[in-house]
Amino acid sequence: MRLRLLAPLMVLWAMLALPMQPAFAAMDYAKQVLIGADFSNREMQGVTFNLTNLREADLSGSDLQGASLYGAKLQDANLSNTNLRDATLDSAVFDGTNLTNAVLEDAFAFNTRFINVTVEGSDFTNVPLRADALKVLCANAEGVNPVTGRDTRETLGCS
Repeated sequence: MRLRLLAPLMVLWAMLALPMQPAFAAMDYAKQVLIGADFSNREMQGVTFNLTNLREADLSGSDLQGASLYGAKLQDANLSNTNLRDATLDSAVFDGTNLTNAVLEDAFAFNTRFINVTVEGSDFTNVPLRADALKVLCANAEGVNPVTGRDTRETLGCS
């Protein structure tokens, strides 16, 4: 009889004593060296790549909506056909990066460095950019994004 009374109390104690874990926790790859890593065609919403070295990494076709790539190094990385909506790209370095057909709508990229990037068909709708970055991007901007149907030059506000 006494054991039957203790069982519900033990279950209650276990529920209160153990920390609650979310059903889905975003992956955290912050401050790692992931040169040449293959993250292609993956569901990675909300992932963290802050201050991560992703040189020559393949993230093509991945869903990185809401991801944080703050200060990430993306030299020669492949982000073609990638969903970067609402992503944090501030202080990241895109040098030789392939952004063909990427959707960056509502991403934050004000202090992001863009050098020699491919932006054919990219959608930069509502992305805040510095004047120097905008100049570099507009010099190479062309095409229409196949997902959103928006002209790359128009989404950048190129004159």
